[in-house]
Amino acid sequence: MSFFRWILPAVLTLSAASAQGPVSAIDVANLKEDVRGLTQKLGEVTLRLEQLERENTSLRGQIVASGETKVTLNQLNQGLAELRQSVQQAAAAQRSEILQAVAGQLEKLAGQTNAALDALAKSQATRPAVQTTFSDNYPKEGSSYTVQKGDTFDEIVRKLGARRQDVINANKLTDPSRIQVGQTLFIPSPPAPAAK
Repeated sequence: MSFFRWILPAVLTLSAASAQGPVSAIDVANLKEDVRGLTQKLGEVTLRLEQLERENTSLRGQIVASGETKVTLNQLNQGLAELRQSVQQAAAAQRSEILQAVAGQLEKLAGQTNAALDALAKSQATRPAVQTTFSDNYPKEGSSYTVQKGDTFDEIVRKLGARRQDVINANKLTDPSRIQVGQTLFIPSPPAPAAK
């Protein structure tokens, strides 16, 4: 705009002067000065235009960068939400698997416990009744025997030739199968054989 403000009067002056006759040296000098001023102004305008273009490019870059940042933040938030959801799903699946495994183990353990209780009940049913009363009707003479590792009550009675019930009564054994290593038993002498 300012370029035309300078050049237009100079062109009009030159046209008017040439229409009136020969152009004087003063007019040419004035015209040269006007052209030089116009050239300088044109250079300033060109520099300002280049500066504005650089600023515009910089601003566009900042706008694009801030737009990409927002997109990146949105993508990051979306990725975090998806990750959170997949972690929750994995945790729920793992919890379900653990609960199933625990339920299976509990069921197996319950079966083993029931089997053990059944076996215990059967063994209690086949065991002889526990004796709680004892007779004094056994020989009062005999010997003592200390239970050794690996001994059973019936083996001791057989080995020493005593009567089972006499040993039970003499030692007041409620459960002869529960004798212990190191326990001392009184073994009544076997009755004398009957005379023939």
